[in-house]
Amino acid sequence: MTELDTASQEPQPTTGRHAHANRRNFMRKVFFASGATAVATMGGAGAWAALADDDTTATADASASAAPSGAPSGAPGGGTGGPGNMTITEDFFGLTTDGKRIDDLFTIHSTGVATAPVIAAANAFLAGLTDDQKTSTQFTVHSTEWRLWSNIDSYERQGVSLADLTDDQKALGTALLKSALSADGLETTEKIRRINQAAGEAIGNTDAFNEDAYYWTVMGTPSATEPWGFQFDGHHLVVNYFVLGDQVVMSPCFWGSEPTKMEIDGEEVAVCQEEVVASLAFINSLTEAQQKVAIESSTKSNESMKAGAFSDNAVQEYTGLRGNALTGAQKKRLLGIVEAFVGRAKADAAKVRMAEVRKHLADTYVTWAGGTGDDDAFYVRVHSPVVWVEVDCQGPGPLAGAYGATQGSGATQLHVHSIIRTPNGNDYGRELLRQHYLTSPHHR
Repeated sequence: MTELDTASQEPQPTTGRHAHANRRNFMRKVFFASGATAVATMGGAGAWAALADDDTTATADASASAAPSGAPSGAPGGGTGGPGNMTITEDFFGLTTDGKRIDDLFTIHSTGVATAPVIAAANAFLAGLTDDQKTSTQFTVHSTEWRLWSNIDSYERQGVSLADLTDDQKALGTALLKSALSADGLETTEKIRRINQAAGEAIGNTDAFNEDAYYWTVMGTPSATEPWGFQFDGHHLVVNYFVLGDQVVMSPCFWGSEPTKMEIDGEEVAVCQEEVVASLAFINSLTEAQQKVAIESSTKSNESMKAGAFSDNAVQEYTGLRGNALTGAQKKRLLGIVEAFVGRAKADAAKVRMAEVRKHLADTYVTWAGGTGDDDAFYVRVHSPVVWVEVDCQGPGPLAGAYGATQGSGATQLHVHSIIRTPNGNDYGRELLRQHYLTSPHHR
């Protein structure tokens, strides 16, 4: 591999919001040019070690054990990625139920997904950047930058922010999102940013809360044959999008808002409603006996998320109601929760992803906390070998004043955090990336 991480280059002058990202440059190291060769000569855990992040502070020897060293320290549950939980302390391993990955879940194969449009849009976006902007934005495909995302507003991000872009450059970025996301997915991203701006105006703090504090990074070089991807990262909105040939992995993706409904210019703007409606439809389709298994608590804490930012290696056993205990109609309701997230990708990519989820439906578990009424705050987790979804109604946060709430007043549907992940090592397409280096002739 010839492309080096930007940390190996001389520091570049910074302007706009990118200046806030200086602190994070030291977190990255160059992935040695011998890395791909090392991968080609090893299998199993050794291959994962060769594909380890280009910067961690882990002390465990990944080539000696396939087990992770434990969840990163920081805020309980990893839901906020907030203060005290904004560093990576170990190599990537992925979500598991017991610290051991299930093998052979993900393979390199043809899916028929049309990735040419997103490749073209990414190349056009990069071509529209200045040299300095491109240096700040483009990383290697295996870069730690994949994992350095957070949903909180104060997090210091890398890449180029919307505030640093001209209108023409912003349009190229929008075109990239449009090429990767469905109409619903694109609308959701725009509404989250729009509410963030309006809420910031309502509390008089648009320095922290606005529609331009969202950052682009591109991992690798857009290609029809080589692995690459992009990340769009900001408050309440994170999209990770990995591409290998015609295979797409769109996870982790974080979608949230505070508030979830707000009147803006005389119009009610609502977001994150699909996952809330689908979740309530499922829990209320269950019998009383089934609810007793699924509902672990009738009360809801202010934060329940288990695998938010900086929780890539979370270990969580299966809990709740298993999919094989559901009727056909209930299974459709359960799939509806996942579809609320998967449907934010283009239709062809979403179809492939849902087929993967259906294959493991009998081994899918659902856990619930909180109320089941239309307006009740709740938490739900959908967990299988290939998908992890959390919908978490949070307590009022820093934007509470925008909707007449008070921090600490209890969880509400007006502040929602939600996430979709791919357990067993394929977040950020990492398992596909590993297999690519092991099997591609030019990497052997």
